[in-house]
Amino acid sequence: MTLAIMQPYLFPYIGYWQLINAVETFVIYDDVTFIKQGYINRNSILINRQKQRFTLNLIGTSSNRLINQIIVGNNQAKLLQTMEQSYAKAPFVVNVMPILEQILNQNEKNLAKFLGFSLQKISDYLQINTEFIYSSDIKKDVRLKAQNKVIDIAKRLNAAKYINAIGGQKLYSKEQFKKEGIELNFLKTQIEEYKQFNIDFIPNLSIIDIMMFNTQDEIQKMLKMYELV
Repeated sequence: MTLAIMQPYLFPYIGYWQLINAVETFVIYDDVTFIKQGYINRNSILINRQKQRFTLNLIGTSSNRLINQIIVGNNQAKLLQTMEQSYAKAPFVVNVMPILEQILNQNEKNLAKFLGFSLQKISDYLQINTEFIYSSDIKKDVRLKAQNKVIDIAKRLNAAKYINAIGGQKLYSKEQFKKEGIELNFLKTQIEEYKQFNIDFIPNLSIIDIMMFNTQDEIQKMLKMYELV
């Protein structure tokens, strides 16, 4: 079985979805410390045809609390309005807005479950069939940290292969994973340009931007544009 373990993010960029698509099981790492000023509750889209940050309001944020201990705030209606206005003339706004509405209007207030629902709904739209599991639902050795904790989870799920985002090269050792009988690879995203209104291409925006300007078939091709190193 091929596995990935990642913190949940709000409407992450294409590389995150490539990782989800590349594995059979994706563990939503929800019982780790919440990181302020990260991408757990924020991302970037085109607003007035320029790259702008948007943020989901949260309640009880603290570097001493886990992701699944944070509560979602109440600015979802404003976010939806911003997204609809920003992409009013995008070719697939009619297809995408109902999905964003379903996600942002959900009743779930637990941040981890809120983001997990988002990942599942967008995966459905992108025709990704990966299984999602919350790390908090996995029996594991809670005394372990960092790489050792990830290896422990992978072994408990009987994973033969583990894929991580390219940024994990500084955190994880192929040799250490191999000692535990697990093949480790890192996913390196290849950026595919696409038409965004009539402006110069702006990369690394939220998946929302890609969905607004591309067909499902075009996104399927993007999901396979990466290199494993």
